[in-house]
Amino acid sequence: MVDESLLPLLKNSPKCKGRGGKIAIGIIGTGNYAIAISKRLTMTGYDVIMGSRRPHMRESYLKLFSECLCGVKVTSIGDCLKKCDVIFVAIHMEDFKITLEKFEEETKGKVLIDVSNREYRYAAHSNADHLASVLPNAVVVKAFNSISAYTMEDLATSGGNSRVFVASNDSTARSTVGDIAKSMGFRVVDLGGLKSARYMEDFVLKVFSHWKIPIFLTFGIFNLWSLYVVYICFVEKSEFAWEQIFLKVLNKPLCMTAMTVLALTYLPSHIASFYQIYNGTKHKRFPGYLDTWLKSRKQLGLISLFLVTVHVLASTLMMSPTYYRSWYHTVTVTLPTNTSMTSGLVIPVSTSWIIWKGEASLLVGIFAFVLMAIIGLTSIPSVGESLNWSEWRCIQSKLSYFVLLLSVSHVCIMGAPGWAKGGSLKTIRSITFLSILLPILVLFLKFIFLCPPLKNYIRKIRRGWERTAATNKPTDEDVENMKINKSKERELANQNNKGKMSCCCGDTGVKGTSSCDGCKAGVFSVVVHCECSSL
Repeated sequence: MVDESLLPLLKNSPKCKGRGGKIAIGIIGTGNYAIAISKRLTMTGYDVIMGSRRPHMRESYLKLFSECLCGVKVTSIGDCLKKCDVIFVAIHMEDFKITLEKFEEETKGKVLIDVSNREYRYAAHSNADHLASVLPNAVVVKAFNSISAYTMEDLATSGGNSRVFVASNDSTARSTVGDIAKSMGFRVVDLGGLKSARYMEDFVLKVFSHWKIPIFLTFGIFNLWSLYVVYICFVEKSEFAWEQIFLKVLNKPLCMTAMTVLALTYLPSHIASFYQIYNGTKHKRFPGYLDTWLKSRKQLGLISLFLVTVHVLASTLMMSPTYYRSWYHTVTVTLPTNTSMTSGLVIPVSTSWIIWKGEASLLVGIFAFVLMAIIGLTSIPSVGESLNWSEWRCIQSKLSYFVLLLSVSHVCIMGAPGWAKGGSLKTIRSITFLSILLPILVLFLKFIFLCPPLKNYIRKIRRGWERTAATNKPTDEDVENMKINKSKERELANQNNKGKMSCCCGDTGVKGTSSCDGCKAGVFSVVVHCECSSL
């Protein structure tokens, strides 16, 4: 019985047949990435031919890596190019000219797949462009450069979560390479012409490019709130001991930063609405800062979720009457007077029961945290792809503002009793009041833009309506000129049709009849003149 583990995962219809009637695909190079590609192609059902400058030395070397490569043939580069129509070029860009320049005739009409990457960003030309200049008669395709050698060899996942970007000036070649990638278990993203190769090579060199600004902004906001909290708690008055600065004190700016960042996640959409109302169109580009801000909303929201999670964990660890004295009922014990005391001694003792403020604040906070976690889960690509547009928009737009409202309510419940006792000046300077100013502004703007006049106006703009086009109505003089031009066109049409036996009213066309001397509109509103009266 044949061992099923040695059978290919997929069978392909033969196009370019190699040994055994299977499709033959060539690989130029015998390095780590070339070996990973050859393993994947072999297990997928392709016949692999590897081209090397020293084929005899490399063939024995490859057998040491894996038993999967026992059927891979290693030959010279020229022989590999002759036997295969689709070839992976798995060598460094610096070796393109030295290794392949002499094979210009052999690569005529061949599909060469460039899998290389640059070492530095902002290059004037892509590696694929360089390969096309070295071998102008070949069809160059940029693909697989975003797939690592480890992912290429990981057959357990079949590459289901990995995307292969494909770019080439030849649509047939793009389709061919896309079919190969799909048979290997990858998802294909067609990026069009070879100009996209610069983007593909630049993409793999970016390191958290969308996270830098949100992280630095969050770090700055956290430092500002921390300085204010330290000033209030230690400089202005000694409210806490210095030993409490690591958890009890820093938990306050952590919560304030989370509230501020969450508000900054939804504020740019309202600023964009103001710009669209001012411009009267959606076709005018936003300023650079707003464009970057809008693209960073996902990162800001996830950072806010992370800060809230840390705040919840810290608050849970400190949940006791010692840290949150105002949340618990206080019972007093009075010692009666005796010979050593002239008056009774009153000792406050905290019980384990939480008062209404603590209960309500915890309830609202738990709801806000759970819903915020649900919103964060929809940011995961696999989860977001399972939702349609209406479901995703309902969670990310409507539910997110409800979470912001719950977060503001959570802080208000905690701070309202203190605001009532402290007076207006103390309320304005309190950290709870200051932390909700920006979120309240965002909620207020949301309410304003939900009002029917503005809501309908913005909706028209975002559906393509433009204020300048609507206001440029024709004047009375323009209308009069249009009428004159139409009358001249009718007179000219009458002169051209004079004497013809055409009737648009269903008349019998007998001479002398004068049943119709008007006109009827055709199917496409073309005026057809009736000539019954002139016959």
